[in-house]
Amino acid sequence: MGSIAALQDLPFDIASLHAAYESGTKPGEVVAECYRRIATAGDPGIFITLIDAEKALAEAARLGPFDRTAKPLWGVPFAIKDNIDAGGETTTAACPAFAYEAEVDAFTVAKLRAAGAILIGKTNLDQFATGLVGVRSPYPVPKNALDPQIVPGGSSSGSAVAVARGLVSFALGTDTAGSGRVPAALNNIVGLKPTVGSLSASGLVPACRTVDTISVFALTVEDAYRAFQSAAGHDPADAFSKPVATPELGTLPPRLKIGIPDAGSLKFFDDEVQATSYAAALEAVQAQGGEIVELDFTPFYQVAEMLYGGVWVAERHAVVGPLMDKDPEAVHPVIRQIVGAATKFSATDTFNSIYRMEALRRTCEAAMAGLDLLCVPTIPTFFTVADLEADPIGPNSKLGTYTNFVNLLGLCGIAVPTGTRSDGRPASVTLLARAGQDSLTAALASKLHQGAGVTMGATGWALPKVNEPVPVPGADEIVVAAVGAHMSGLPLNGELTRLGGRFLATASTAPGYRLYRLAGGPPFRPGLVRDATGGSIALELWALPRTGFGTFMAGIPAPLGIGTVTLADGSTVNGFICEAAGLEGAIDITDFGGWRAYLAAATDRQGAVP
Repeated sequence: MGSIAALQDLPFDIASLHAAYESGTKPGEVVAECYRRIATAGDPGIFITLIDAEKALAEAARLGPFDRTAKPLWGVPFAIKDNIDAGGETTTAACPAFAYEAEVDAFTVAKLRAAGAILIGKTNLDQFATGLVGVRSPYPVPKNALDPQIVPGGSSSGSAVAVARGLVSFALGTDTAGSGRVPAALNNIVGLKPTVGSLSASGLVPACRTVDTISVFALTVEDAYRAFQSAAGHDPADAFSKPVATPELGTLPPRLKIGIPDAGSLKFFDDEVQATSYAAALEAVQAQGGEIVELDFTPFYQVAEMLYGGVWVAERHAVVGPLMDKDPEAVHPVIRQIVGAATKFSATDTFNSIYRMEALRRTCEAAMAGLDLLCVPTIPTFFTVADLEADPIGPNSKLGTYTNFVNLLGLCGIAVPTGTRSDGRPASVTLLARAGQDSLTAALASKLHQGAGVTMGATGWALPKVNEPVPVPGADEIVVAAVGAHMSGLPLNGELTRLGGRFLATASTAPGYRLYRLAGGPPFRPGLVRDATGGSIALELWALPRTGFGTFMAGIPAPLGIGTVTLADGSTVNGFICEAAGLEGAIDITDFGGWRAYLAAATDRQGAVP
């Protein structure tokens, strides 16, 4: 049993909690410590509802023996934004006139509890999840965990502050326009905004149902991702739910192409300190193998403008409109102003907006072609509570500069601390990728967080060290060995990633292979041939979903094909092989030891591949 002093100093990241449980600490003691911390915090704006302590202690008592395998969140305290249902508790969406008692847990909450997590309370928010500032609530406003003069960030303000102050291990927020990312940046924590549809919306009061997602705040990337894995799953009761792979966090590919706003479209609103911190974060990205590619972000900003300036605000009216018609004074005046604008749009406006959105989507997809990720500032600058009192709308719009377009474009993302600015405020970037690439964004985010030299949230607790993950393919994945242009950072890698392929590890063949540069091109292609006189050839191992393997094979042109490749450790995998007939006019490049080394040497000599 842990001493009172030891519990008060116990970090609430999952690794520290589970180590404490292995040493004899009881989950009931951790629950009691949660309530002590909440009382000591002295901030009535964080929680709208606290679960009765006896209920939480009883839930802890029902966990049984410690088992992190069966219950990966065993004994982990968490909170949820109060637009998400918990059975037997009131859901308010920060609007007392709207409140109702939920009969059952939201789908995600039920899954988290099944994984061993213990619900502690329901947190404050910008009313009806409309805002990025955290001050649009009829309840007391949560105080930013680092600086009470700065807005806490919304709409998931209470969830972010609860995590940043170490009151719970993780918390659910929601994210339509950036509500799972902006508060993370303002409070020095991680905010994971998953692929839309991966977390069920059953039991969620929607903001914009077609683009909403539940999100996760945590002290570490690993904790956020573990909670995401536990909560994810297809829900037949939610028409917008879809199955999304949630593999274990893996290692980063050796090369990544990272898109960023170019100088002409990068926005900081005269915050030079923020510009400097973003430049430093990009250096950290490059140190992890990221190749920076500048893009004109104008079309992304045009998409962002549509979320609040276009017909999508009518989705908010679908939820709030009935109450506004019946009792307009029950709705926060700023929310009333924003949602009330929906009534000016016609059905024709709606279809015209859809047409424009699809055209912009094509433009943005073309801009991202060949890229693995985008890396943007999570926020362009900071705003104070006083700023919002003077102008309730303008600062909120600016905070959404790099967030409002994300869900409309179907991207996943994660906001991660990247250090401390020269003025002491937290630095953060958001990594964005195509739908289903949540594990890739999290893998890079973990590397950036580990190298940032920051403590967790506002707690002062040191960030725990993370061991390099062991690359393991999932049960529904097939391992493919890439030896040429399909490797990371090379021209055909997108043929793997577009089908859900994910990097596992670098490796090499067993001795007895020859590598050739085949005739023709560009693009130039290598051919791997088994030959007893050959050597060992460097390659990359990729895990490809079985559902995409046939499509991938169908796109492989002759004389290449997929066969069995023996690795240096004696194991065998599927890999690219070349027919002997395809070697006519080919150049033997076996002595280079691999395609990437050949490209580097050829480019060094002549500036271009011969």
